[in-house]
Amino acid sequence: MNNITSLTRAQIIAEALPFMQNYSGEYIVVKYGGHAMGDSILSTSFAQNIVMLKQAGMKPIVVHGGGPQIGEMLNSLGIDSQFINGLRVTDKKTIEVVEEVLAGTINKKIVSDINSSGGKSIGISGKDGPLILARKLNKKAYKTDSNVEKVIDLGYVGEPELINPEKLVRLCDSGFIPIIAPIGIDKNNVTYNINADTAAGAIASSLGAKRLLMLTDIKGVLDQEGNLIKDLSKNTANDLINNGTIKGGMIPKIETCLDAISSGVEKAVILDGRVLNAIILELFTEDGSGTLLS
Repeated sequence: MNNITSLTRAQIIAEALPFMQNYSGEYIVVKYGGHAMGDSILSTSFAQNIVMLKQAGMKPIVVHGGGPQIGEMLNSLGIDSQFINGLRVTDKKTIEVVEEVLAGTINKKIVSDINSSGGKSIGISGKDGPLILARKLNKKAYKTDSNVEKVIDLGYVGEPELINPEKLVRLCDSGFIPIIAPIGIDKNNVTYNINADTAAGAIASSLGAKRLLMLTDIKGVLDQEGNLIKDLSKNTANDLINNGTIKGGMIPKIETCLDAISSGVEKAVILDGRVLNAIILELFTEDGSGTLLS
């Protein structure tokens, strides 16, 4: 970086200007999780990127996960974790730990990182307001022996039923960067853990966000040769799911992005959170950084 001349630096900034103007005043919802959260260099870079979005006139909102950290805390307390189809079965003790880790430890760390980078952020959970009115998530599966469908009880695992974005609008208009722990509450004041991808998609939809950015631990959506697919339409995405190119944990991410686009988000991007300045590369450069869905 020290080898870059002042002229080159000025040119880079000038080339970014049209992108900044395009996003000025717009909501940018970022789902933050994975390896980037556990790496000090990457977490500092992430915080600086988010502050830069705010300084450039955008309204960034961060929705964070924390699966590994929750697992570590449960292990230290001697609480076993059971997973069904990739979702953690959450009993009463587990949901208390989930809320403590997400709305406490992780949320406060992200707020601290952003504030240390010159931003003005505030941590909230989906229970505040409430921002996220949740309902119990009932997953269906087939018994392998008789192929009979049954409902799987995941405990206190939920999904958004209604997003009340007014609090986010007020915070953003007041100059704050909201940092959201994906915890929701139902009409009976029961607390639910919500998948961070799902929460981010629902929040982006409620705001009509310009972009939904999903940070992952891979380059983006890959073709059968392992190459990055830079642009993806809904029809092509469905074809790639049907032929097995898109599989596993990438399928629900794609579905979340497509649902968000159908509900008012202009475009969604799946990008590699392990890359320094991935958000800036995606938003402020011609080539972008991940897979753009539109």
